[in-house]
Amino acid sequence: MFEITEEELLRRKKVEALREMGIDPYPPRSKRTHTAAEAKRLFEEGKLGEDQNVSLVGRVRFIRRMGKASFAHIEDGSGRIQIFLRINDLGEEKYNFFKKMIDVGDFIGVTGPIFRTKTGEITCKVLDLELLTKTVHPLPDKWHGLKDVEVRYRHRYVDLMMNEDVRRIFVTRAKLVRAIREYLDSNGFLEVETPILQPIYGGAAARPFITHHNQLHQDLYLRISFELYLKRLIVGGYERVYEIGRDFRNEGVSYKHNPEFTQVEFYEAYTDYRGVMKRAEEMVAYAAEKALGTLKIEYEGHEIDLTPPWRRLSLREAILEASGIDYDKYPTAESLREAMEAKGLSVDPKASRAKLIDSLIGTFVEPNLIQPTFLIDYPVEMSPLAKRSPDNPNVAERFEGFIGGMEICNAFSELNDPDDQLERFKEQAKARAAGDEEATPIDEDFVLALRYGMPPTGGFGMGIDRLTMVMTGKPSIREVILFPHLRSKEK
Repeated sequence: MFEITEEELLRRKKVEALREMGIDPYPPRSKRTHTAAEAKRLFEEGKLGEDQNVSLVGRVRFIRRMGKASFAHIEDGSGRIQIFLRINDLGEEKYNFFKKMIDVGDFIGVTGPIFRTKTGEITCKVLDLELLTKTVHPLPDKWHGLKDVEVRYRHRYVDLMMNEDVRRIFVTRAKLVRAIREYLDSNGFLEVETPILQPIYGGAAARPFITHHNQLHQDLYLRISFELYLKRLIVGGYERVYEIGRDFRNEGVSYKHNPEFTQVEFYEAYTDYRGVMKRAEEMVAYAAEKALGTLKIEYEGHEIDLTPPWRRLSLREAILEASGIDYDKYPTAESLREAMEAKGLSVDPKASRAKLIDSLIGTFVEPNLIQPTFLIDYPVEMSPLAKRSPDNPNVAERFEGFIGGMEICNAFSELNDPDDQLERFKEQAKARAAGDEEATPIDEDFVLALRYGMPPTGGFGMGIDRLTMVMTGKPSIREVILFPHLRSKEK
């Protein structure tokens, strides 16, 4: 099952020897009075004298043995601190125990005063020592680090253990989520929870994961979006709601796609997509300021300024300028396909007009939207849940936000006409019958909810993973998900 190296065999022999000595290699408790960071800070502030003992714990990251004295570094969740061990302080028995039984990677507890060495390093002089956990599998070579991407993603615990920069990514991610929650809470939004297992999925164009409820003899779907349930809550009388949680889409894996991912969605009554644009740019700027302390970030060699207001750009104009194709002149999938092929593009012969326009965005427009930009006013067939523009019934009041050449959010003026919504669902049903597996199914209960009346509403969804990619300068979604989905490991 596991490959056991020669070094691991030596460590396992130490485990046996410890037990023969009556020492538990995995004791149930430990003693700590300060974290490493607290001890160093209090010493620098003059609040810890050299006559005051502290108890520290952590993983051994470095050992330098020098006969009757040794230096080591231990690391806890707050950082590292040097420890100094001397036979005169510990006694011969415990000092020899350290020399013979403690390896890099082990967890230990030490007690003693804090002092500063001649080189200026704050250090704990160890007067007592205990083993907290014996590590049997050796850590990767500290000089070369852990760089194998396959190992880093598949064994994230080792990645976190060896790469401080990786740990910082997920601290930043947590700060971003907390800041988004703070922003929404402070603006009168109510955080709610909606079903993950749904009898009818909807709210996005995606293939779902299917599961089965044995007791009810019912197929269920892992949600692909929170949208339809959150809008039911607007119908029910809440004016501002949001949810932060997981969605699941049965799609390909890429540098910006993972089958399960985290989103924030919010819905606000009595506003439209332009009001949502303003709130979205404010929220992202607030999160950046809170998590990073700046609105200027680096991503893929570009300096990006998140300061509102962001640029607004018509989708039609953006595609026309970048590709030379005016999709309004090609009202059918067949005519648009011919126009794209005339430009030398390889086109799926079964793709709908909506899919073709989406491919034009991905090919010509999206990669060039480095600074924060809202693409606005999408064709209705691309937006089955969005309200039509009063100026043009073929245009939906929808926008997508882009940063660093990548889509990070999607939003609409929400469709609240129940008859129009039902007709849009029926059009989606035709697309499903024609082979589009990502088309939205008809949700009759949602249509019924709209028949009870939903006020004018703006809705918004943003991927937390992609936002974290941009904020931390990481080009792959796998870098910002603790346990990304991977292919089965070859045996």
